[in-house]
This record gives sequence, C-alpha cells and structure tokens, in this order.
Amino acid sequence: MFNDFSEILKEFLKKLLSSRLVILSVVFVGLYAILGMRLFKLQIIEGEQFQENYMAKTEKKISLTGTRGNIYDRNGNVLAYNKLSYNVTLQDNGDYKRSNDRNRMLLELVRILNRHGESVEGDFSIGYDSSGEMIFTTTSETARRRFLSDYYGLKKTDELDDAEGKYPSDVTAREVFDDRVKYYGLDQLKDDNGAPIEFTDEEALGIINIRYTMGLTAYRKYESTTIASDVSKETMTDILENSGNLKGAEIEESTIRVYNDSVYFAPIIGYIGKVWDDELEKLRETNPDYELTDLVGKTGIEASMETELQGKKGSQTMYVDSMGRILEVVKRTEPEAGHDIYLTLDRDLQIGVYHILEQQLAGIITDKLVNRDLDDNDYKKAANIPIPVKDVYYQLINNNVLDLSAFSAPEASQTEKNIYAKYSQSREQILAQIRSELTDGSARKMVDLPEDMFAYMQYIYTLLSERQIIKTDKIDQESDTYKAWKDDSISLRDYLYDGIAESWIDTTKLKIESRYSDADSIYRTIVDYVLDDLQNDAAFTKKIFRYLVNNGTVSGKELCLALYDQNILAYDENEVRMLEAGGDEYAFQFIRKKISDIEITPAQLALDPCSASAVITDVHTGEVGALVTYPSYDNNKFSGTVDAEYYNKLNNDQSLPLFNNATQAQKAPGSTFKPIIAVAALEEGVIGLNDTVNCTGIYKEISPALRCWIYPGQHGPLDVVHGIQNSCNVFFSEMGHRLSMDENGNYSPELGIEKIRKYASLFGLDETSGIEIAEREPQMTTEKPEASSIGQGKNSYSNVQLSRYITAVANKGTVFKLSLLDKMTDSQGNLLEDFTPEVRSVIDVKDSTWNAVHTGMRRVISDGSARKIFSDLEVDIAGKTGTAEEIKNGHRINHAFFVSFAPYQNPEIAVTVNIPYGYSSSNAATAAKNIYRFYYGYTDLNYILNNSALNSSNVEIGD
Repeated sequence: MFNDFSEILKEFLKKLLSSRLVILSVVFVGLYAILGMRLFKLQIIEGEQFQENYMAKTEKKISLTGTRGNIYDRNGNVLAYNKLSYNVTLQDNGDYKRSNDRNRMLLELVRILNRHGESVEGDFSIGYDSSGEMIFTTTSETARRRFLSDYYGLKKTDELDDAEGKYPSDVTAREVFDDRVKYYGLDQLKDDNGAPIEFTDEEALGIINIRYTMGLTAYRKYESTTIASDVSKETMTDILENSGNLKGAEIEESTIRVYNDSVYFAPIIGYIGKVWDDELEKLRETNPDYELTDLVGKTGIEASMETELQGKKGSQTMYVDSMGRILEVVKRTEPEAGHDIYLTLDRDLQIGVYHILEQQLAGIITDKLVNRDLDDNDYKKAANIPIPVKDVYYQLINNNVLDLSAFSAPEASQTEKNIYAKYSQSREQILAQIRSELTDGSARKMVDLPEDMFAYMQYIYTLLSERQIIKTDKIDQESDTYKAWKDDSISLRDYLYDGIAESWIDTTKLKIESRYSDADSIYRTIVDYVLDDLQNDAAFTKKIFRYLVNNGTVSGKELCLALYDQNILAYDENEVRMLEAGGDEYAFQFIRKKISDIEITPAQLALDPCSASAVITDVHTGEVGALVTYPSYDNNKFSGTVDAEYYNKLNNDQSLPLFNNATQAQKAPGSTFKPIIAVAALEEGVIGLNDTVNCTGIYKEISPALRCWIYPGQHGPLDVVHGIQNSCNVFFSEMGHRLSMDENGNYSPELGIEKIRKYASLFGLDETSGIEIAEREPQMTTEKPEASSIGQGKNSYSNVQLSRYITAVANKGTVFKLSLLDKMTDSQGNLLEDFTPEVRSVIDVKDSTWNAVHTGMRRVISDGSARKIFSDLEVDIAGKTGTAEEIKNGHRINHAFFVSFAPYQNPEIAVTVNIPYGYSSSNAATAAKNIYRFYYGYTDLNYILNNSALNSSNVEIGD
C-alpha cells in the first residue's frame, strides 16, 4: 500500500514540475521574497538613514538674544529691568495650505486673545482712536511714511508719491486696512459648508497684523513670531486647550521690559521697541549682530546707551526641513547679559520734585480761578489774568477727561443722558444754522457773525484745508478776496465760490460725477460734504460743547457729577448729594477743591499753566541729581510694542505729556540772563565795580525806549551788585549799549551782539548741555543788544541749558558737560566704567567779577523783591528771577523762571525752575524754595506725597 502511495506522489510531482504555471509561480514567489527582504532592509534596517537623505535637510543658524541690562538710580534703586513673561508665538509650519484655512485659524486665535483682554502686537501700524476711527499708530510722520514704504514694498521713503501714483503717502488708515482685507482674502472667508464667516473690523485688524508681521520675515519660517506678550494664565490655558485647532501657535517663555516709577523717569529713560531699517543700519556700524527683529532703545537712556545695555548674542545651529521644522540642534552658544547702567539721578529727589511742581501748578490755578466771565480789564496785567471756571468745565470735555461716547451709551447715568440730550438738540440746530449760513445768497461777512458761528465757519475752512479740498498753496495771496478773508470782510460762502472760480478747490476729492459740473453744483457738493462730515467730527463736537458750557446750557454741576459717573473721581455719596442740591457757586467751590487736592490735576485740565520743569545739578561735578518734567507718561505702555490707544490719547492731550519741558521747551531767559551781562560788562571794562548807572525808569538811548519794571518809578544810581539785586532793565540795557561801542566811541549793535554771544558761549549757551538724551539746540541772540541784555531779543534756551550756565556761575567758572550717567557694571556688579562728567571749559575771569555776581544774586534773595518768599528758608541761597513775555491769543502772558545755587557761602547744588505761562517768577521761586527744603531734609518724601496744592505766590517780583 505504501508503494502505491509513493507511485501516486511521484506521478503528481512529475506532472506538477512539468507545468509552466508552477515554474512561473515559483519565479514570482522568489521575486516577492527578494522584494520583501529589500523593503525590510530599506524601511526597518536603513529606514532612518534613508528618511534623512530623502528630506531636504538644511543647516540654519539663529541668534539668541541676551538679557538687556538693568538701569538703576545713583543709590541702586531699580528703574528698568526685565520680567519673566509668557508670549504667544506663531510659526508657519506648512499645516495650512489654503489661505482660507489659515485665516480661520487666525480668527479663532484672535478671538481667544480678545476674550482675555490681550492685544495682538505686530508691525501693521494701524489701530483705533478714542472715537473708534481707524488711524495710523506710528509715533511720528516719519514713522508713518516708513511704515507705508514697507507696506508698498519700497526700500526708501523717498520712493513714495511717485509720478505714476502707485505709492501715495496720503492714503488713510481705513484705505490701507481695506486693501489688506482683500489681499489676505478675508472678504472671502468661509466655513466648511461654504457659508461666509462674519467678523468685526477689530478681529480683521488682528488677523492682518499677524499675517503682515509674519510676512516681513517669511524667509525665516523656522523662527516663530511673537503675536502677544506677557499673556495671562487664562490665555495660556485657553490656547493650549485649543492647540489642535491652532497649529503653529505656542506659548514661549520670554521677558518684557518693565519700568518702575515710570511717570517720573519716562522722559529720561525712554523705552524700547522694534528696530527700524535706518536704525538697524546705524547700529550695525557698531555691532553687526543686530537683526531686524531686535528690540532696541528708541528714546532716552535706553537709546543713548543701547549698545551697552543690549546683551551679547548667542547662537543656535540646527537642521530644518523644507517646511522650516527643526530637525536637530547641533550647536548652541549661550548669550550674555547686557551691562547695567547707574544714573546720577536720585529716585526720591526726582519723585519729590515732580510732585512739588504739580502742587505749585495746582496752587496757581486755584488762586487764579474765578466764578465769572472775563472782560478787557482782566487782561491789563499779565501776572493777574484770572481763569474763569467755565474754562475748567470745558477742559473736562476738551482734553478728554470725560468720555463723550459714554454720554450716549445704554448704561449712561441720568446726568450723562441729560447732557447728551442737550448736545443732540443743539447740534441739530447748529447744523441747520450752518447750512443756512452757507447756502444763503446774502450770507453774512465773517466779521458780522456771532462768536460761535464765526468759530464754526473758521473750523469748516480748516477742515477743508486739512482734507486738501482747499489747496492753500494755490491761493493768490495778493488777491482782493484773500485779503478780505484775512480781515473777515467776506463770507465763507463767497470765499469758497471764489475758490471754485480760481481753481483752488480740488473737486477730485468730492466724488463729483461730471468734470463739467457748474460752480453751484460743486458748491452744493462741498456743503453736503461738510455737513455730513460734521455729524461725527469729534473736534466739532467739542466746539459745540464750548458754547454750551459758555452759555450755561450744560452746567458745571452736571459735568462735576459726570466725573463721578465715569469714575474719574472716587464715588462720594455725600459730595454727590451736595452737588445735586447745590447751584453754580457750590459747583465752583467743589471743582476748586478737587484741583487744590490734586484729585483733578493741572495736566488733566491743560490750562495755562499746566507744565513745568526743574533741574538740580552738583556744581562740583556736573552730575544731574534730578531732571524733572511735568506732565509725563507711563513708558511701560510703549515697551516692546506701542499701545496704540494710549499713544493716541497722549498725542491728543493738550498738556503735551510726551514733550520734555526740561530739555525741549525753549523760552527767552528773561532776567536770568543778566548775570552773564554783568560778567561781560566787568570783563570788557565798560563799567567798574564802583561805577553806577542812574535808573530813571525808562531807557531812552534807543528807539523804541525800554522800560524798567519799576516804571513809572525809578531805581536811581546802581552799581553792578545792586543792578543784579534790583534786576534793573535800565542798568542792563545800558550795559548792552556800552558793549556796542567800538574803540572810537561809535555805536555798533553788531559789535554788541558779538560780545554778548561771546560771553553766552563761555557759559556753554552756544551748544546743548551734554546730557545723554535728546535736547533742542539753544538759540543765541542775533539782534538788539540792549533788549538781549535783559534776556529778550532772540535769546532762547531750555531749562537744562540754563542749569549748566548757572552751575558754572556757582562754581566760579567751570563749565561741565552735564551728565545723567554715574557708572556701568556687568551683570555681576563688577565696575566696568565710572562716568565722570567732562569739563567743557573754564571761564577765565577775575575773582572780583565772580564775587560781584554772587553778591548780587545773594542780595536778590536777602534784600531784593524775592526776600519775602525766602525769608523763612533754612538754607542761604543765591538766585535770580526771570520773566519772559509772550503774546498768546492777543494777550500778553508771562513765563516764570528761577535760577539759583546753595548754600551761598559754599555752593553744592544748582536749582533751576521753569513754569511756562506761570504768571510770575515768584511762582518758580516758590517751587525752588520747596525743592531746597526737600533736598536739605526739612521736609520728606512722605510729606510731599500727602501734600495738596502749594500757595501761589502773590509777591511782586521786579524782573
């Protein structure tokens, strides 16, 4: 049986092996076996190697930014440092192939950020103002043009406004925004079902900001872009929980620049921000490691010491794939921290002086405040011009203390609703009156209009000019109609008709359908354009409120109550009840007390005076102990990325908080210049120490004659010491005249100016002071030696420049380059450099000259008109008051100056104070007196911080 089975099996195998199909099957099986083995080798054994070879692996090197150095005051108090923060970053990792998908992801991300109150940051310089209008958020016109050149893809701003009109610079923020909406496909945004997705302009702006910013560095996809800084834990959690829908979004650890006591030091320290192209080019001349994404000092010490504060960069070398994803880090060099800078400033002194200036300003305002309208008699003496309380009430609106939009909000209080109802009714009436005035064939001449309608017509003309509908450069200024407009003897209607006829009205901006429209249709279009624009014009709204307040339609009581409704003042039930029950007099006393208590600040009111500055120097070293400007701002809002809303608020603040009054405000020095003339006169030999000049009250050697402040009185015979003591204009006019006499006794005003400029230069007034922040160039006089000798003429100096001059007077001739820098250390505290102020020059004059000037300045304080102010001061000082006159709005006003040093016998410090529109130099002197008391320990910082308005000085100062 076994043999049978064997035979059968042999027969089967014989047939099977002789079959072609079997042979073919064996071949295929073999091939599949070989293929399987090859695939096993490729995928399992050599898979990683082949994967690396397959991918487009590129070596990239990125920079690692070092920690920025800290900034300290002279005592080691931290003024600027870096705080750990968490940023939201985004990297284009290629997950979103379609623009629609990318936009949907970004919309979700922006909504998360908005939900938690975070701001999207980037380089798309467009935002909103307080009225909700879209604006450019750049900090200057230069920066706006730089943004537009980047937006158009140009290399230089000079390429804007090309002949073909492709790159106009006069585009509006809204036009740029609308263009990007289309460019990024946001107008085509759809969901998965193809239905349009709705979103707000604010959300669209966030998306555009992100895409625009990422587009600037699209060539470096392996680097992430920061889109929100220092976010909250709630924001981080929300983003991480939705990470599946937010591909490329990460939370990264970082630092932000923080400024302590910011309002006191912001104008000095400045802030950091993203580097501009022109800045980058300049910085790379010193350090080629700077990159376009770096944060650098933009102003102040942050800018002037940028290369020292900026840390040394490290680097990271890595491999990335074709989509920019990091595959491997092959080398890393750690960055190094920047150097620390110590300033010469004393923190407590800076803070104390700031509040002393604020309190002095508040004292002036409360002293001058009256509950009545003014008449011509009130303007006869500049030192006594009252401030009507209606101006205070109006400034609550005009300077944006009160939010006008809140008056019409659904949650508005009854008081706010009442104010808005009065405004709305008046606005409709006023617009109707304006239309009537503009369309009436017998329109009144400007001179015949009521005060309010005159102001409205002037505003309309300004509006049309700013919109470039009126081409002011095309107007023939020799024409009769132009002259009539300037002297108010023509109506605005007739003037605009003349503009149409003379082609200085640009009809292209009015969207008139036919280029052949006649004058009447063009004019009607202008009227419609104006009235439509005025409906929502914030500035015009404020003009309406000006007259509503003036005529009592909106009362001071209502506006004071609105301060509580809008949380400007902390709610006080009793005060509110008293206000509601009281009348005009109670409202007047209420607001006066709030100003006195500095619950409403001079800066908020932005009335004259609302600003001031003070500089304190060490007379032996030239180091600046305090450099204070009031008002100021919070530079934390500008750190890294400018807060657009806050910047816009500052930019529209009439008290000019961004303006450094100590370094930028320049005025004629007035009588503070007289010690220089005393030195010049003695050294040039035009007067001896014992010689006198007889003051008759008026100087008649030139025409027109110059009056002394004592006129119609007279000082009589004065020598140099008593000339300084009495600040006699006749005496110093005569010195200027004598300096103008040549060796032959001929009068040469050019010679006099030459000598005055020579001695001003000796005291450093021909150049900036030397401090390490921006400062305006001084202006030395160029004409009228007699007027120049009493501090008028063309003399114009900043407070810090006067401070350097008076420092040289105090130390008897050493002119320093003033400095804000004390020393520099590394991050471990090791001294790298001790900054010692440079001696610019030494004034070589006789000791007797210095003694005469010192004695005269001491007698100003001890025996002159300022003695009543300083009689109780515990420190003997020497000083000189000064008043500079200016014409503003047709009225003569005074700027107040005081320069000084102390102690008199052995000077240590110099103190200079300037109060623009400060009424009298006695107010500047009073502020200086309180500064000396604080500096020498007779008051302390706690006392100052809890103090209210300082009494305005009514002492009559002769200067």
